[in-house]
Amino acid sequence: MKNLIQGILIVINVLLSTSGAEEVTYAQVGGTVTLKPPEGIRLQQHYLFWRFGNLELAWRNIFGGTWFSNDEKWKGALSLSEGALIIRGVKQEHFGTFSCEAKENGQTVASSTRTLLKLTVTKSPTSPLLPGETLSLFCDAEAPSGLAKPAVHWLNPQGEQKKTSQGRVTVTASGQHSGEWTCVVTNGAKEIQAKASVAVVDMSPAPLHPQYTSKSSPLSIPCSIASYTSWDQIKTKGIQGGNWHFYPASGSGVPSAAPQRLFSLSLKNPLSWKSDQDRGLTPEPGLKAGVLSLARHEGREDDSGVYVCSLTFNSNVTLSRTVNISVLQIRSSSGPDLTAGQQVNLTCSLGHPLPSGLRLKWFPPEQSHPLASDHRSTHLTVPHVGAADGGVWRCELWRNGTRLTSAKIVLKIDHTMSLWMQVIICSAAVIVVLILIFIVYRCRQRKMTHPRHRLCQCKNPKPRGFYRT
Repeated sequence: MKNLIQGILIVINVLLSTSGAEEVTYAQVGGTVTLKPPEGIRLQQHYLFWRFGNLELAWRNIFGGTWFSNDEKWKGALSLSEGALIIRGVKQEHFGTFSCEAKENGQTVASSTRTLLKLTVTKSPTSPLLPGETLSLFCDAEAPSGLAKPAVHWLNPQGEQKKTSQGRVTVTASGQHSGEWTCVVTNGAKEIQAKASVAVVDMSPAPLHPQYTSKSSPLSIPCSIASYTSWDQIKTKGIQGGNWHFYPASGSGVPSAAPQRLFSLSLKNPLSWKSDQDRGLTPEPGLKAGVLSLARHEGREDDSGVYVCSLTFNSNVTLSRTVNISVLQIRSSSGPDLTAGQQVNLTCSLGHPLPSGLRLKWFPPEQSHPLASDHRSTHLTVPHVGAADGGVWRCELWRNGTRLTSAKIVLKIDHTMSLWMQVIICSAAVIVVLILIFIVYRCRQRKMTHPRHRLCQCKNPKPRGFYRT
């Protein structure tokens, strides 16, 4: 069933039993309604005759042939489908009692009576609203003959029941009121529902959490006009213009008090954004469809801060949404160019303490050694970098099971010895050589002081030779 309001009105085809074979059907002016034939008929055997009071409206024979009344009140409004009478574009004069008779061989084999009653749904104002304006909805269902008027209440677009007085509900409009409101008519155990479409000119809700980016991740700053709203509707509310402002974050992460205007909305045809300051940001496609977002292929360190998207109207009403952006960064204590054997400290942070609920994950190069520190900490220490530590180090920011963004740094390891290392090695070699020379010299000194073959020191030495005994 199609439920519409404002020219294309809602059709309700809910049957309420009253007495005997008479049944009640509700419809709205301008809508379409289907009246069912008696149960148990066989179209191949039974002729069908539909009447409105004493006026014959339509008939169908067993061969599928049909006829419709040429009465001006009904002309072009009637059709038959499987024996059911369909009325399109219901008018005020179409409400009343219908009868359907099924005949076989001239004898009536089944009949039924359908009473079509009027269901009225209105809203005030009929045009779109701005937040803060008053919305009034009214729903009224005619009472079946001899019965009390049905009870009526309203459900908002979130399905919540609202306080209703005699079929009317009044609220102060806000963005959450945009959508389909449902009028529920209760008659005994039966319920009839009719819907009314309400448009409140507002922006879509801002993100619940800050948005995160990095120099290796895209930057997206979301903002859009809520559904059920078009630019034509917005212009009827006296829009003056729109802007994007940026409040840069200070070193402590607190936004600056002095904003920068990034873009201004031009209402001339075609609708477009005019850049006021070049930060490399571009409006995302879909402005005509209500997309106000900004984007860039990669984030920058100075992107951290608060971005405000706003629309202003003649009635001193300003609609705005605020988006917080934080940039994830990796820094090396000794820069990206390192020497083999050097210690390096890596830091991954947002420039301020990590909010609760967020955590980090470190990912070293595939060939690197296992991490020396807690891989969930903001700080990571590599005591002695080597060839395996060269390459891309990545840090990811997570909330529960969702990866928010990632940052990376490329470490380059120099394997050639630096000058100071060469000096140290050469100095050590010289010292070793000097020590060796000293040891050799001392050994020679000891040999000269203590000769291996000593001279005879007897009191009466005898010369060598042969002696007579």
